[in-house]
Amino acid sequence: MRLFGGVFNPNEREIRHHLRTAQRIGEIEAELNPLSDAELRRRAVLLRSRASDESLDDLLEESFAVTRVLAQRTIGMRHFDVQIVGGIVLHHGKIAEMKTGEGKTLVATLPLALNALSGEGVHLVTANDYLARRDAGWMAPVYHGMGLSTGVIVGDPHQPNGSFVYDPDYEDPDHSDPRLRHLRPSGRQEAYRSDITYGTNNQFGFDYLRDNMATDLTQRVQRKLHYGIVDEVDSILVDEARTPLIISAPAAESTDKYYQYARYAAKLEKDVDYIVELKYKSASLTEEGIAKIQRLTGIKNIYDLEQAVEAHQLNQALKAKALYHREDHYLVLNGEVVIVDEFTGRTMPGRRWSDGLHQAVEAKEGLKVQQEMRTLATITLQNYFRLYDKLAGMTGTAITEAEEFDKIYRLTVVEIPTNRPLIRLDEADVIYRDEDSKFAAVIDEIMEMNELGRPVLVGTVSVDKSERLARLLQKKGVKHNVLNAKQHEREASIVAEAGQQRAVTIATNMAGRGTDIVLGDGVQALGGLHIVGTERHESRRIDNQLRGRAGRQGDPGSTRFFISLDDQLMQVFGPAADRIGRLMDRLEGDRIEHGWVTSSIERAQRRVEGMNFDARKHVVEYDDVMNTQRELIYAEREKVLSGIDTRANILEYLREVIHRGVEANCTGRHPDRWGLEELLRYLSHYMPIAPDTELPDEALNSGKEGLANYLYEAALAAYEQKEAELGDPEVVRQVERFVMLRTIDTKWVDFLTTMEHFREGISLQAYAQKDPLVEFKNEALKMFNELTLSIQGDVVASMFRVQLEPERPPPQVAAPERQSSSNRAERKVPVGAAVGAVAPNGTTTGGTPAGNIKVGRNEPCWCGSGKKYKRCHGR
Repeated sequence: MRLFGGVFNPNEREIRHHLRTAQRIGEIEAELNPLSDAELRRRAVLLRSRASDESLDDLLEESFAVTRVLAQRTIGMRHFDVQIVGGIVLHHGKIAEMKTGEGKTLVATLPLALNALSGEGVHLVTANDYLARRDAGWMAPVYHGMGLSTGVIVGDPHQPNGSFVYDPDYEDPDHSDPRLRHLRPSGRQEAYRSDITYGTNNQFGFDYLRDNMATDLTQRVQRKLHYGIVDEVDSILVDEARTPLIISAPAAESTDKYYQYARYAAKLEKDVDYIVELKYKSASLTEEGIAKIQRLTGIKNIYDLEQAVEAHQLNQALKAKALYHREDHYLVLNGEVVIVDEFTGRTMPGRRWSDGLHQAVEAKEGLKVQQEMRTLATITLQNYFRLYDKLAGMTGTAITEAEEFDKIYRLTVVEIPTNRPLIRLDEADVIYRDEDSKFAAVIDEIMEMNELGRPVLVGTVSVDKSERLARLLQKKGVKHNVLNAKQHEREASIVAEAGQQRAVTIATNMAGRGTDIVLGDGVQALGGLHIVGTERHESRRIDNQLRGRAGRQGDPGSTRFFISLDDQLMQVFGPAADRIGRLMDRLEGDRIEHGWVTSSIERAQRRVEGMNFDARKHVVEYDDVMNTQRELIYAEREKVLSGIDTRANILEYLREVIHRGVEANCTGRHPDRWGLEELLRYLSHYMPIAPDTELPDEALNSGKEGLANYLYEAALAAYEQKEAELGDPEVVRQVERFVMLRTIDTKWVDFLTTMEHFREGISLQAYAQKDPLVEFKNEALKMFNELTLSIQGDVVASMFRVQLEPERPPPQVAAPERQSSSNRAERKVPVGAAVGAVAPNGTTTGGTPAGNIKVGRNEPCWCGSGKKYKRCHGR
């Protein structure tokens, strides 16, 4: 069977092929070992010059060998053969699934160094700022030995600690960690100009959006997205896939409505006025509930189309009451609602739920409600990462999501064998009738292991459950540490102690990634680390991450999950719980331990995973429509920033405006039947022409085409007069450029807002027996065409109306790159889940050319705030 498995298993065949390559790399390594450091560096520099003529595939073996030798010399780490295999998989643009403790950080140096030889820049994407800085500083000496530079992108782009570059001659005395000591603070552009740049998915994505809001090429920081490796790829591309990155500004709306609907929701009774569907994470009103709300609000029909806003407010207030619970989904800290990430258990300060949900939770808790935000730029992580020419990923848990990686990202998952055999014992799940019985059994298990001297890591699904378990252990006198969203600042020290004898660590999902739990002296002989899971997660990957904390690098260890029929997963899929409950009744017991139970639960998890995959696929199908439109808009901005002939562009817009007017109003063959008054009234909105202008007979008698040409020549003369009036041709070009950028940005923001509202209601098309996605695509295309025409018309109209005033000192306002987060914010917004105001935006949709442009009081302000000029810089 092993023979047939090896022959027909494509994963096995690929691994064997790469191991042969690793053997050849080892032979080259033996030739390189006698070389001096200077000779080895010259060899590496030669590789870079060869990359312009040879393919990277041809350079792979020598590049990997050089990197391997340099890693041994600079940081004292030599790549195992299985790590070489992982590096090859990553270079080929695939996902390498490597178990916990197998050294993914070191593996990444191989493909990063190879792909950086092209000089186009490569990115390593991590889940948090700490890992980005740690891994960059740790591995940078290897890249430096190859003549490659290293940068780090973290935090606020406008703060001194927002980006760094590796500089061996620089030493930061404030850092005791030698891996961070040589990271010199730098500008964002310098960090991105490095050959290899480490950073988080948030920072890379937001920088992309900011670059596409820039008003000058010098403000842009990123290069073309060439090659990227995503660390913990399942967390970033699956768990956070439904999380759009959003740059936004506050909308000027009253927040009183949130308190009002929170009071209405508080009067609703579960299972009487509303029902909750945990499977779909939804809450809906019953007939009694609808009647009660209509009595409270005085609205005759809350679901009438005219009451769409009120229905939305009610829906969010109901979700806040029924589905989002304090200490589970969020904490209240310093008078603010702080989201707890369901996948990692970490708090997400500044992150906010979308579509008014966060405001509804604030109102429910009686806190100050912050205003909703108006979207200025947005992209989903799915579509951002698909912009890379080549993408790869690595994680310890990817196989369960292999189908999703293939269908959405065209990424193949390859299982990399461990360097040493995995000897961890994964025991069958134990299931109890209720939660109290389960927790009593968990305490017994912990105390039994504690008496043996073995360290125990207990995984919980929420802050509330971790604290309940801690109280029970405290009553038993068992010393323990708690690692959850409230104690995250002690994470490093708690994890460092978790592998010592008799250590008991209670943790939410945040203990699953980034750092290894190292076993203390004598722990291996006692059986290693024991993992206790107190509940199965909806995703098998999260459970596997918890299991993976034990048994690293061939260490002994064991795992066991404790489950009750009260657990949320069991409630979501009631039939399985009912069967197990009936079996308990027949056996007259409160506990079952059997492989059938474990497989039954895993089937339930697979069904949930399937539902979640469908939801993420649904999101990307809709966002694909917006993605095409986003690329077109950004391409137009790129043309303006790159110095296209703005005059020729505007004259083309002018011709198009005239052509549309003639086509719409001159429908008959004879001029007597043409709507000339309507045509002139239409044109007067865009150019200096009076509605009562007398058109000459020769223009009217030359047909529609002749009339259009006459009108264009007249408009061209008027435009040339406007140019002369404005003066210096260089100033005119600046004005044209400014007007085009401002108009594109303003119209795009309005379009995004309209599309958000349209998408919220598109599901109603299903009631009319129509496919909502098809209807969305059709309507989005129509709306985008209207957007294009609107941009052209507004540019033309603005150019004819613009005036320059004498130069005067600019108003004393904050520079665009340091605007307050109250004016502009970045958000990560899950669809129906978490969003975030992460940091000040740092870009503006406009700028001022030489001289000051006179903007109409009711026009959008030039600064890009989204407000009218009279309510912003026109005050």
